[in-house]
Amino acid sequence: MISNKIVMAVVFLTVFAAFACAGKVAEDKKAGAAAAAPAVPALAPYNNDFAIKLYRSLAPENGNIFFSPYSITSAFAMTREGAKGPTADEFTQVFGFPAPAKGLAESFEAAAGALEAGKGTAKLTLANSIWPQRGYKFKAEYLSKLKKSYGAQSSVVDFSKDAEAARKEINDWTGKKTEGKIKDLFPPKSLTALTRLVLASAVYFKGTWQHPFEAGMTSDADFFVKAGEPVKVKMMAHPGQKKRLYTADDLASVVDLPYAGGSLSMMAVLPREGKSLAEVEEVLSAKKLADWREAMDLRDVKAFLPRFKFSAKYSLAERLPAMGLKLAFTDAADFSGMDGTQDLYIQKAFHQAFVEVNEEGTEAAAATGVAMGLKSIQMDFELFRADRPFLFLILENKTGLVLFIGRVENPAA
Repeated sequence: MISNKIVMAVVFLTVFAAFACAGKVAEDKKAGAAAAAPAVPALAPYNNDFAIKLYRSLAPENGNIFFSPYSITSAFAMTREGAKGPTADEFTQVFGFPAPAKGLAESFEAAAGALEAGKGTAKLTLANSIWPQRGYKFKAEYLSKLKKSYGAQSSVVDFSKDAEAARKEINDWTGKKTEGKIKDLFPPKSLTALTRLVLASAVYFKGTWQHPFEAGMTSDADFFVKAGEPVKVKMMAHPGQKKRLYTADDLASVVDLPYAGGSLSMMAVLPREGKSLAEVEEVLSAKKLADWREAMDLRDVKAFLPRFKFSAKYSLAERLPAMGLKLAFTDAADFSGMDGTQDLYIQKAFHQAFVEVNEEGTEAAAATGVAMGLKSIQMDFELFRADRPFLFLILENKTGLVLFIGRVENPAA
């Protein structure tokens, strides 16, 4: 039970909109910038390890999954900068952050620079913000570090006088940073007169495929949520085979679908025929992801991917204690690095995400011949047909940093 404590709220916003545009994609003019992007080896390992740990905690539940480990680790890294003692130790246990936190801020600073340099023609917004209570004495060095190394915009608000006005102001910020996709992250009365700090991290991505799907080839198709349980989806296709990075093992086939600019790509993981997604999830790890990436080579690939669009919202105040981050949410929390006292604890931690993957243009009604034709010829290429539940990740190629991870269990949901 919380007693004699004032509170923080930590919020994470993720919007991912990948549009495979019909027609010619403009030639990427920033390939050189991507090649010159600075490496961030210190960040990718613990970011990706946390991504898999959180994913595996969500996997037993039914339904689609989508979140940004980068957004979550960014906000909790800002929180970790003020943690001390056993509270800080739990951040290390759950997120893999270094103990002490020397170099933590710099690794995120370098990562943001690498992502900015390597985004190519994509629109990528990485935004952090802090919302301190007016008149509350936070340590100047703490706020300064968040501004310098995390790029956190600081906006003073008055929770004690009007928490609802502060809530609306923060929601307005989230709406602007996510292009209107997430407008009401904090529901009414979710912030109180005892709230003293909100930390927010927003990620917005909109990219076009390096090899666009052909809008005229999109067709109605079955997607098998379970064996014998099809739902109708719009299945996207290419007019021919494309040279793509691809690998396969006994469990899954894995294909790389790059975005224009070449530094960001979608990695789609499809269970082999006769295998279930649960079997793939059982062996999923940061090392397994790295092994798949290492094993990839260029192949001729015919790719089919369903359109999908869904949103997800998670209360991390419920998820993270089960993963080991317990003290931060109790009256035993020690965030004295923020204000010199032990009066703060995390009141709420939300993560909300939106994803849309499609091709812009007219929907086709006469593309059923594509799949039929594939059955009548000798295939001298790899077929990647995502007509059953699959995993997908959005990552930065130079470092392997996972920005987003998700599961498509039902594209029609």
